[in-house]
Amino acid sequence: MSSSATGRDGLLAQLATLTTEQFRPELAEIDRLPTLEIARVMNGEDRSVPDAVTGQLERIAAAIDAIAERMARGGRLIYMGAGTAGRLGVLDASECPPTFNTDPSRVVGLIAGGPSAMVTAVEGAEDSRELAAADLDALRLTAEDTVVGISASGRTPYAVGAVEHARARGALTVGLSCNEGSALAAAADHGVEVVTGPELLTGSTRLKAGTAQKLVLNMISTITMIRLGKTYGNLMVDVRASNEKLHARSHRIVALATGASDQEIEAALTATGGEVKPAILTILGQVDGPTAAELLTASDGHLRAALAAAPSL
Repeated sequence: MSSSATGRDGLLAQLATLTTEQFRPELAEIDRLPTLEIARVMNGEDRSVPDAVTGQLERIAAAIDAIAERMARGGRLIYMGAGTAGRLGVLDASECPPTFNTDPSRVVGLIAGGPSAMVTAVEGAEDSRELAAADLDALRLTAEDTVVGISASGRTPYAVGAVEHARARGALTVGLSCNEGSALAAAADHGVEVVTGPELLTGSTRLKAGTAQKLVLNMISTITMIRLGKTYGNLMVDVRASNEKLHARSHRIVALATGASDQEIEAALTATGGEVKPAILTILGQVDGPTAAELLTASDGHLRAALAAAPSL
């Protein structure tokens, strides 16, 4: 038997053990159902995903606390995956700058095969541990960084290799998969296994598994940014009014946080160069723009701490 045949047989044997790859006989004739009935079945499947995430909340929270601690010291959050998993990581990373005003270099998404793999499959990229190591070396990985490997199966060589390479260099590692007992979770400091079960379409892990990964990545980025002081309550206060739409949103955020008049809000945004967080501080803390900036610097950007330190309060 050829080595390629042996390798194929081994892969088939692995896939047969994965929950996400299991065949569901009860759905074997789903293509014969009316469209509305297929939609109902699919919707019912999707409703099970949040419950699967619930079972991993303690592990997710522990990972987030560790990530936030390193990011507070200047570390980066790096998502790595292949195919759908990689695309979800890139998506989450790309949404951090407009949502939290983060530098694009602070949250990074890497997909096996590079940017072109976002829209076109790159053959063999997901099978390379070496490619993952090279991608991380290109970023000059440090011990303050966090690498989150994402893989529905939990066995994708690119994701597993990324976590192994990062951990060997002292970085924090998280392995996010949708199968229990995965190699990815075993390789990481923090293993998160959201077991979503067999898919509506056999092996199509862009469905429930992809939804679960998106939910967890939402938690990782959002709660990490909350821990880093990027919000005030549930308000996104680290935005800057750089265009008309953002100016209107900034004005509304300051209004919700302070209850001040339109005139006072516009004056505060002008005094702080359109930055929401210091504008709120000038109003609630009754300080000028430069003092607000100093207070925020001293409090590492945490608005509540800056307000507590304001001289007038």
